Amino acid sequence: MLVDSAGLWFRSFYALPDSLTAPDGTPVNSVRGFCDMLAKLITDRRPSRLVACLDNDWRPQFRVDALPSYKTHRVAVEAADPADPDAEDVPDTLSPQIPVILEVLNAARITTAEAEGFEADDVIGALADRERTDPVEVVTGDRDLFQLVRAEPQVRVIYIGAGLAKAQDCGPEELAEKYALSPQRAGADYAEMAVLRGDPSDGLPGVAGIGEKTAAKLITQFGSLEALLRAAADGDARLTSRIRTKLAESAEYLAAAPSVVNVVRDAPVVMDRESDALPAEPDLDRLRDLQSRWGLGASIDRLITALTG
Repeated sequence: MLVDSAGLWFRSFYALPDSLTAPDGTPVNSVRGFCDMLAKLITDRRPSRLVACLDNDWRPQFRVDALPSYKTHRVAVEAADPADPDAEDVPDTLSPQIPVILEVLNAARITTAEAEGFEADDVIGALADRERTDPVEVVTGDRDLFQLVRAEPQVRVIYIGAGLAKAQDCGPEELAEKYALSPQRAGADYAEMAVLRGDPSDGLPGVAGIGEKTAAKLITQFGSLEALLRAAADGDARLTSRIRTKLAESAEYLAAAPSVVNVVRDAPVVMDRESDALPAEPDLDRLRDLQSRWGLGASIDRLITALTG
């Protein structure tokens, strides 16, 4: 199981009230939600191996160089002047909780992994791509990681975009059915469809006038984004003049976007411990100390129970 850790702690932060605090008044809503989600995943899915994957750089320079609009709006929110009455008032109570989450993971002896200059998506992509022994489950709320699904060796995505209770277990067949893609190359089709469709939340404009359904139809009809663009350049009669024009107008974007959308499958991943086996013997003394110091209550109890059975 490869866990998109930031996805879990962001989801927990926004799902639970900041009235959940440590004895000193520090909010611990994200910490508690993260522990609860992790405990439930372990209990329900019983992975034999588990890696909590981390963002070393949430906006890598190589993606910004390829597409300067990448996550620009998130930078704008972070840089907003607190004195500006028009700026969004988002108190930064999440950042201080992240070191606590990392302490919990370390005390639980759960392996963490990151790659310098890369996002957690790339860490997950690299670990999933090189796995040849066990089937892989990727836990994330990021649709971009659908590109990793494969039949053999098996990689599935446990998509928690609508919450853990409504998690979707998605492999190549499910992905192909949901988006009308080719089952044989569902992951690759999804990534290329995403390039055409775009994603405003990541600053990807997409090709104007081409939505998700049209994008999926074009990719499956021509077999790949490369083949589609070649057909458009050759004036292929299967493409309307409107579609050919829109693709031509977006040529610069289409040349850059794949390097932004595609995960880096050879990212230099570093793990904090030699084995990624699910720990059966967490450091109970440290976990109890963290539980007491940060007021983590039953969340730590549930995590310990999940690990020790």
